[in-house]
Amino acid sequence: MLDLIYEMFPIAIISAVPLIITGLGGIFSERSGVVNIALDGCMQIGGFVAATLLVILDGMGVPGAIWYAIIAAIISGGVFVAIHAFASIHMRADQTISGTALNVLAGGLTITLCEIIFGHKSTTAYGISAIFPRITVPFLSDIPVIGRLFFTNNYPFTYFAYVLVIVVWFMLYKTSFGLRLRSCGEYPQASASMGISVQKMRWIGVVISGMLAALGGASLVLMTQTYFHGGSINGLGFVAIATMIFGRYHPAGVLGAGILFGFAQVLGHYTNSLPLLSAIPSQFFSMFPYVLTIVVLVIFSGKSFAPKAGGEIYDPGKR
Repeated sequence: MLDLIYEMFPIAIISAVPLIITGLGGIFSERSGVVNIALDGCMQIGGFVAATLLVILDGMGVPGAIWYAIIAAIISGGVFVAIHAFASIHMRADQTISGTALNVLAGGLTITLCEIIFGHKSTTAYGISAIFPRITVPFLSDIPVIGRLFFTNNYPFTYFAYVLVIVVWFMLYKTSFGLRLRSCGEYPQASASMGISVQKMRWIGVVISGMLAALGGASLVLMTQTYFHGGSINGLGFVAIATMIFGRYHPAGVLGAGILFGFAQVLGHYTNSLPLLSAIPSQFFSMFPYVLTIVVLVIFSGKSFAPKAGGEIYDPGKR
């Protein structure tokens, strides 16, 4: 059984990394007071831009093409989600409707651009040599049990996700920026009375969420696929939202919830090795992560964990 866990864990971590990165991005938006369900659309944009630019630059023989692709994906996510920020912060649009519109737009836009650039509904394939190889962290990989599970034969994105959890925690809970951001999601009128620009902080929160979600989409495409297509993201942005809610809008919680959802995604590949699960149709495990997402949203989406002013339109005249 232990050998099976050692075999499953690296694959589960690979599946969890995009959810963790995107879920951490969602925390910034939610903590600022803006609900951003456009995370799925941002993941699509990030995955498309990363794959497209990697194909083009690698074909031209540009050194370090993957770095340019990742940076471009991050920027594209920030630009794309700015539509949601403008609509929800300045135009006072319903945040759920605005986010849904962006998800629909991203799905159509990426496929249309694939048709224009590549002539079909996906990017062309890029070589495995163009992406990051798996690496093992010296010393840390020698730690009993934990070293083999977390620090052995993983993509750099995995280690980046671990560091990002710590960085986001520090930013939110140990800096004045994090205090101002969280105050805007809890008591925006009180924050404004202290001289904090609620609109500015919410813009920052939403843009960071879009950039990290796009990075999550890029990491998913670059780690698990060799090209981008319409089903690359496959609704995982909504799973990332469930990861954030299940993690109680806290970086450490998102890490744990992301790993849980990662295991949910890979469980179907190992049913033959688990006698109790081998009799269950494989189709069940294909939909299991999404069923788990619905269950989590139903149970944990209450206001007890969410910011008090989350989703509310900021009214400077309200007291």
